Amino acid sequence: MKVELIDHMGTDVSVVNAARVSFNKKVDALDLFNDVKLIKYLAKHKHWTPFGHCFVSFRIKAPIFVARQLAKHQVGLCWNEVSRRYIDEEPEFYTPTKWRKRADNVKQGSSSEEAQLLLFTQFCIDNSIPDAIKLYNRLLDSGVCPEQARMVLPQSMMTEWLWSGSLAAFARVCELRLDTHAQLETQEVAQHIAATMRHLYPVSWKALMNEASD
Repeated sequence: MKVELIDHMGTDVSVVNAARVSFNKKVDALDLFNDVKLIKYLAKHKHWTPFGHCFVSFRIKAPIFVARQLAKHQVGLCWNEVSRRYIDEEPEFYTPTKWRKRADNVKQGSSSEEAQLLLFTQFCIDNSIPDAIKLYNRLLDSGVCPEQARMVLPQSMMTEWLWSGSLAAFARVCELRLDTHAQLETQEVAQHIAATMRHLYPVSWKALMNEASD
């Protein structure tokens, strides 16, 4: 999986100026006491609009089952994805390093315990993706359109998308997807996003995510 920063706009100063414009005030640099205090106040009391003036764009590569979970986040975000309706190049697939056991709690998707697979089960897994690719290519060779041929490809297929949104919107994504109840593969993408946002907006991100100060 890969999370690449494409573009960004604004800084922690942008958040402060968005909040202070009500009083027709503007700062050129962050006051390490008053402005930091203001940002913390805005985040604590859920005043989201000042954080909406900072904007970030990512290009993300992840398996379809991860992308479909993240695509549920809509508010303050834009999503444009690679479409296999228009391309027929050989797809890539994600393979986990281990298979996790099902959790006892239905609200948690998996446990930390590794599932032990029978040799035949592992054999079937190892051959399922090559078989799917063969069938996909056979359909294309038979003249079937890519938008239908893609139906035989599994959810482990990698996809890519441009994901753009505000600082506030991505904070909401990471707040939910970094939770221990979120799927581990989805947490991995959120961790990459959070690391970038923490670098771009150090004061605002700590306040929004309720992280301890250094």
